Amino acid sequence: MSATVVANIDPNRRQPKFRPLKAWSHMQKLIANKEDTEQVFLIIESLNGNNLQKDFERFLASDRGVEELQKRTYLPPILDQHGPLHNMPEGSVGRTYAEFMEREGLTAAGLVTESETRESDWRDYDDDLLWYANRLRDTHDMVHILTGYGRDALGEATLLGFTHSQNGGLGIRFINFMGGREISKVAPKSANIRAVLREGREHGKVAKRIIEQDILALLPRQLEDVRAELNINEPALYKRAKSMLEDAGIQPLAAAA
Repeated sequence: MSATVVANIDPNRRQPKFRPLKAWSHMQKLIANKEDTEQVFLIIESLNGNNLQKDFERFLASDRGVEELQKRTYLPPILDQHGPLHNMPEGSVGRTYAEFMEREGLTAAGLVTESETRESDWRDYDDDLLWYANRLRDTHDMVHILTGYGRDALGEATLLGFTHSQNGGLGIRFINFMGGREISKVAPKSANIRAVLREGREHGKVAKRIIEQDILALLPRQLEDVRAELNINEPALYKRAKSMLEDAGIQPLAAAA
């Protein structure tokens, strides 16, 4: 940990319990209703254990992470101001993000509300670990933009594979696996869903960690330039499989999270 910053983690925090049966129950609800985003958060809390703290320590081991913690930027109100983002150049990260959020009917504040509707012991502590957890949540839709994975069910599942490679977490991996399994039940074999999910995981491994980036500094820059700088590869297998599913009229494509 850098000597220039001391993370404030409440000493009363307890490691979340590992509850696989609870995670399975929440997964069944998510499968039944892919719009029930609350189940995603509950699955992650049931399975991730102390992964958040480990990932936060990795964040603080990087110079970029230290810089972001020192600023402690709260992203939702900035990202929800679409006017300034629309004024950015065509093809920029910020403008692409605003167009994406409006097209999908999403707001950063909406995701905050969904994450905070349930009781959660770890949210009782207003410390830097909570700030980091919020940052992971608040950059989710930005990761969609940077990686090229859509909000269809296959895109969400593959994005979670990318995210797991970057940040870890058994809960994330479980949703990634189960999402792919459900899609594989209806997809043609030629779509090769397993290869699509593997592509997402591999892309996450080779890319620079998105969570460590200065998100606000990326907004005015050209999306393609940022992807190249962060070594984010084209999601070719995902795009091919999604096109095949759409051509076949198969609809595991509703937004999942």
